[in-house]
Amino acid sequence: MRARREFRDRPEVEVAVLDALVDRAEEGMTVFEVRAAVDADIDGIEEALAALKRDGLISVQNGDDDRVVILVDEKVVPDPEEERHDERGFVEALREKFGL
Repeated sequence: MRARREFRDRPEVEVAVLDALVDRAEEGMTVFEVRAAVDADIDGIEEALAALKRDGLISVQNGDDDRVVILVDEKVVPDPEEERHDERGFVEALREKFGL
């Protein structure tokens, strides 16, 4: 799943981090899991995490097993109904453009 459209105008690494965290919105991710999921160097990921936290889009908490996990704010997670509507709209726009 991808982050809501209104959060996709951020730098590429920040969007990649948000997308990874949205996929694991319930349980969150450790820094190591984020690093494995995002194709960027550790400095880029660290900067992205700092910016996202500063903007209130992520939070850091202790997990159930004393792991530190990063959680995405629920306002970033798309509504499944809204996401299906957006996909249909895109496909319909392509059909109209190409006369299909």
